[in-house]
Amino acid sequence: MDQQLKHPSISSPEETKRSSRGKVILTTFIILLLLAGIVWWTRQQSAPQQAGAGRNGAPMSIVPETVGKGDIGINLNALGTVTSLATVTIKSQISGYLQNIDFKEGDEVKKGDLIAEIDPRPYQATLAQAKGQLARDEAQLKGAQVDLTRYQNLAAQNAVPHQQLDTQIALVGQYQGTVEADRASVQSAEVNLQYCHIVSPINGRVGLRQVDLGNYVTAGDATGLVVITQLEPISVLFTLPEDNLQAVAKRLKEGAVLPTAAYDRSGTNKLASGLLQTFDSQIDQTTGTIKLRAQFDNQPRTLYPNQFVNIRLLLDTHKDVTTMSTAGIQRGVPGTFVYLVNADSTVSVRPVKLGVTDGDRVEVISGLSPGDRIVIDGADKLREGAKVVVRNPADAANPAAAAKGASSAAAKDGAADSKAGGGKRKRSEDGQKQ
Repeated sequence: MDQQLKHPSISSPEETKRSSRGKVILTTFIILLLLAGIVWWTRQQSAPQQAGAGRNGAPMSIVPETVGKGDIGINLNALGTVTSLATVTIKSQISGYLQNIDFKEGDEVKKGDLIAEIDPRPYQATLAQAKGQLARDEAQLKGAQVDLTRYQNLAAQNAVPHQQLDTQIALVGQYQGTVEADRASVQSAEVNLQYCHIVSPINGRVGLRQVDLGNYVTAGDATGLVVITQLEPISVLFTLPEDNLQAVAKRLKEGAVLPTAAYDRSGTNKLASGLLQTFDSQIDQTTGTIKLRAQFDNQPRTLYPNQFVNIRLLLDTHKDVTTMSTAGIQRGVPGTFVYLVNADSTVSVRPVKLGVTDGDRVEVISGLSPGDRIVIDGADKLREGAKVVVRNPADAANPAAAAKGASSAAAKDGAADSKAGGGKRKRSEDGQKQ
């Protein structure tokens, strides 16, 4: 009865120690399994990339380009607005009813073509009145001149007083002044009568008319009858940073003709070709830019006033230099480089120094020579010494065909490796039999 009974829920220190050790071992085992799984998954993910870009993997499909020689232009790009060299609002210089409209909206007119006619009858009557008054005053002048001649003969004989002669001389002068005023009135009436026939002062295109037939027009009308805009030639105003002014001014001072091209809003479609005319005499201090004007023949009528265009000004040209496509330029740790295609169907990294860019061509100052082949498509997963298979530039637009070609090449390489491996196994079996 003195024997002590142990409670079933109470463990001894030795059992507790064994239990803790088991938990540590189990936890360590689980961690090791997780680490092994992560390592395995990482290797599985990196294996295809190494196989695709490595020296011993399947070759990558690329499109090469041969480096050549040519001319590279130094272009300045700017934003411009098409501006007409002459825009005229046709207004009446006299008052009257609009009797006739001799144009259609959108017509092409020449200088001197009839635009509209105003009722000429009031001005014809004014002209007739001025001519009648001129004829009357000329007759009075002629009579006064006859009397003056008579008085001069009589005065020589002391038959009339000199005072009467002087009065007659003044009367002739008065009539001469009246006749001159009448002649001016006739000329003014003739001019007003000519203004009844409104003609175009420039060559251009007629816009939308502002008045209708039968309206009473006056010289003070603000809107006018119609607007005529000169379209051939036409100019473009654009701005360049003030830092480019010295280079442009130097070329113009040398007598160089600077070609200028106008492109659409996207900058891809060329609209017209022209020449730089001049630049402004002041720099805009708020923007640090200066305005320039280029003139275009605009015979195809691709430019219209107030149209937004992109301007490309050819400042100079580097002739007979090494050029390559901008698609082959790569940038990374080596700096600016290209993938050079070697004779053994591998690629190597070649650092290059580039010059000016003209569209999709760039000047190569150093690093490449004419005749070298570089990768311009398919360089995403390449590295130094990677194997490549060359495809035509046309295959770049057909990825399925390119992938099929690359798969065929990889299959051939795999078959060759299998054949080589089979030969090795056969030689090994033969050695074991012996």
